[in-house]
Amino acid sequence: MQLAGIHPILYAFFDRDGRLDRAAMRAQAEACVRGGAHGIAALGLATEVSKLTPAERRQVMEWLAEDVDGRLPVAITVFGETPEIQADFVRAAAALGVSWVILQPPPTRPISEAELLRFFGKVADASPIPVAIQNAPQYIGVGLSDDGLLALRRNHPNFVLLKGEGSALEIARTIEALNGEVRVFNGRGGLELPDVLRAGCAGLIPAPEAFDVLLAVHAAMARGDEAEADRLYAGVLPLIVFLMQSIDQFLCYGKRLTARRLGLGEVHDRAPAQAPTPLGIACMERWGRALPPFTG
Repeated sequence: MQLAGIHPILYAFFDRDGRLDRAAMRAQAEACVRGGAHGIAALGLATEVSKLTPAERRQVMEWLAEDVDGRLPVAITVFGETPEIQADFVRAAAALGVSWVILQPPPTRPISEAELLRFFGKVADASPIPVAIQNAPQYIGVGLSDDGLLALRRNHPNFVLLKGEGSALEIARTIEALNGEVRVFNGRGGLELPDVLRAGCAGLIPAPEAFDVLLAVHAAMARGDEAEADRLYAGVLPLIVFLMQSIDQFLCYGKRLTARRLGLGEVHDRAPAQAPTPLGIACMERWGRALPPFTG
């Protein structure tokens, strides 16, 4: 697969009784499809995967596959304590038509790089679909070095994509170290998007709140209009900086901005969660005021 571009990763929306909100999840997926996303993802940090039960994780994956119905490539982040648990989830994803999976490190800590390489290698070898690694030590607390990533690629050829969470300079170093053998996407909510594309990233996996603007930035870069890309990006950068002060802040206000653009009602959080404040909502509205409702 030649995956590239902007692949939004869904938020987890809950109803007032604390259950996953089917209608909200469908509306979010449909907005991404109709808005021209190059792909779509779920069950990473944005989907609060660690707060979901195993049954809820399967439910989110099944809903997304149903809602997309083959219109876009689907990526699913895989969370689990053992290689066997993750491999079982990967096989279930493949059976639903998921295009690729993104493996997260197991939640057990501490874990050495050698142990992590063995863990990922077992899952990659068992996977019938292409495998990526989410390498986000600053967010997850553990990750692989560039040498470790290259060793994983050389020993397990099904590892073909990387979901990074680094600065443009860090991502450029990793891309160079991997010798073009692994296709690299970045995250961090879209921070430094023009520069991570200049660094050689294939694309970005952001949350949905401003994915349409990030699509326009990506399109401008693809046609060689870097000045237009920088201009478009400058308009959304203050919002991204506000959201990315922490994962908790990103979840609190990014989800609420997405809900506003979708025309949803009140957002209900699943504990533990950062509570919104009047100042926070005012900041969100000020930096997101230029973003209209999603259409369609």
